[in-house]
Amino acid sequence: MKAVLRAGMVLLAGWLTVVCAAGTGQAAPAPPDDRAQTAYLADRLRENPVYISDQFPREVPRSTAPEFAEQARRVGVPTYVLVLPGSSLTASPAGLLAGVHDRLGRPGLYVAVDRSGLAAVETYGVSLPEATDARRATLYELPYDATAREVFRHFVDVLTSGKARQRLDAADAGHDGATRSHEPARLHMTRTDRENQSFVTGLAVTGIPLAALLVTVHVWRRRRALSAPVPAPGGGRPDAAPGVSLRKPAASPPRPPSAAPARRLGRAGLASGPFPRALLISLTVAALALSGLIAFTASRLFTDTTSGDGSYPTAADMRARVDRVADGLRRDPLYVDPESPSALDAADRARLRARLGSLRVPVLIAAVPTSSGDESGGNPALLAAALHDRLHRDALIVIADPATGSIAPFNHGAPVNGGYLIERPRETYTGGTDLALGSRLDAFLGYVAKSPPAKAGATPYPPEPAADPVQEKALPGLFTGDFRPGLLIGAFLGGLVFGLVALALSLARRLRRRLRPGQLSAAAGGERGDAAGGERGDAAGGERGDAAAPEAPKAPERPDPAWLRRTAREEIAALTAALDPADSLSAEARRRAWECLDATALLIDGNSDGRMDADAAPADLACAVVLARAGRTAIRRPDAAAQICHRNPLHGAASGRRQIRTAGSGRARSLPVCQACRAVPGPVLRLGSSPRTRHDAYVPYATLPGPLATLADGAGIDQLTRTVREYFGVH
Repeated sequence: MKAVLRAGMVLLAGWLTVVCAAGTGQAAPAPPDDRAQTAYLADRLRENPVYISDQFPREVPRSTAPEFAEQARRVGVPTYVLVLPGSSLTASPAGLLAGVHDRLGRPGLYVAVDRSGLAAVETYGVSLPEATDARRATLYELPYDATAREVFRHFVDVLTSGKARQRLDAADAGHDGATRSHEPARLHMTRTDRENQSFVTGLAVTGIPLAALLVTVHVWRRRRALSAPVPAPGGGRPDAAPGVSLRKPAASPPRPPSAAPARRLGRAGLASGPFPRALLISLTVAALALSGLIAFTASRLFTDTTSGDGSYPTAADMRARVDRVADGLRRDPLYVDPESPSALDAADRARLRARLGSLRVPVLIAAVPTSSGDESGGNPALLAAALHDRLHRDALIVIADPATGSIAPFNHGAPVNGGYLIERPRETYTGGTDLALGSRLDAFLGYVAKSPPAKAGATPYPPEPAADPVQEKALPGLFTGDFRPGLLIGAFLGGLVFGLVALALSLARRLRRRLRPGQLSAAAGGERGDAAGGERGDAAGGERGDAAAPEAPKAPERPDPAWLRRTAREEIAALTAALDPADSLSAEARRRAWECLDATALLIDGNSDGRMDADAAPADLACAVVLARAGRTAIRRPDAAAQICHRNPLHGAASGRRQIRTAGSGRARSLPVCQACRAVPGPVLRLGSSPRTRHDAYVPYATLPGPLATLADGAGIDQLTRTVREYFGVH
């Protein structure tokens, strides 16, 4: 009987212990254990198969959940999607999904997505053999800047394509270990990319039109140099070439009243005269139009306005976490984020709650992570200020980050000496220590308890507001930022390109002259004399003023129009320069030189516009060269013969006569020849009938119309100048 009584008393004591424990649990709920995270996430998926965390609205707004749900329905089996920040994922995301499935107890495809891609994909009770291959193929096929929404959509595309394995094999071919040999092109434009686009656009807007304008003007000048301005020797000097004196000699013979004023060719091509204003305006307008076209094309090509996938958080998305944490702090001064792996065990939570209840100042602890993607932009001061605004309660708010272990206190009206807390050991606040977060929070609350009293109402300085999430993703305008520096550097590069092109054209022109036999000015009788005289050598067989032995003529037998134009310009410029200082000439030599210069103007400037005619016949160009050289010979050697080599007038002055049988005549005639042709008669000069005549269709000059043909009959210089005036009706 006593044994039965003793057993009953033991049972009664045990029952009373259980009842007391149950009553204590109702009064103060036990803190959640390590399975709290999986339980919380399972409850969220029970409410909605797609759960998006409220901890990174800047990167994945919660308002995009319907789009994830739409993609999930395409899979064809129950699909549960968790979109979580990296701080909420455990070391094993697959283990997290397994725990969530155990809590939820529903078959289907479970997917964990973070900001960088697919963290884990698991199947429970459904057959999706290609799910793992689709996850890996998605990882390889998408670039690193793909958003969570784009990653999940691509994963569903691969999974439902039925070719997940083939796509994975193709992706593996470009994958080398932990790196990608061929990184996919980025999906989104960054601010740096937009700055680069603005800079390149500025370069193109100024550089290309300016280079095109300068190169066009340069090429035009080089072509028009063959018909450059020729100023009158008797006066007017507006078109004078640099370095060429236009002073009229004191004893210059009077010009015939009806004669057209002679002009002479400048040495610098178009540099010797003003650029046509109408043409310059037209080219400038064309360059401006090209600049505008480039700017318009760039604005059509670079159309990106945002650096993301086009999703923006709503106001509700931005305040969701603050509302959640504030609601938890109203019920408990210690709030531990249920989405994140807990850094506080049950003992830590019980001890901290006991500490908080014993303090004489209000202290609230929010153990939640912070990141750049949250509503505060990763600023715990902003989070504390937002919680204070929601709670409408003065307190020392402590933000404890379970991901980094850092502790950040912010006093919002609590009677706490802030200076005393700041002076506490640094190890208390930083997460880079061996001390667990619970231990350091306990130590911090101990310092709060020991803090000297302070006047209530102290508040921190208002923190800087976080960036607007819409403006944060918006790209700057194309014509802002580095666009202006691009304009300046583009102008510099345009000038540099022009300089390089001009140099290349000059070198190519010189090389072409060297490679084409018979086209050098020296071979044509236009080479310069030695440094002592500074004069050109005579074109008639290389005459140098001495009695050298006969040489083969060096003037070309078949000069092309380009050579004739260039040589005419050079010879007329040389004659003009030689006339200016020739004050000691005899009246006869001066008369002959001036008449030669006048005759050249009549031959090459039929329009009287001061420029070499574009359609000047080769025979007239050759005659102008002959007259210019004869004028120079009259200046340098007044006693030289006044006749020209009839074999090739480009040889220059004749040094004697020779019996030569002419074509169409049965007898030999005594005709003037140069020194070289006197020894061995050279070939007859052959010219084309027009500037476009083929080289193989050139004929002897004597068969062409014009004054030059008179030299074939042995005419002298004076007769040639008279024939020129008569030919053009000038008396």
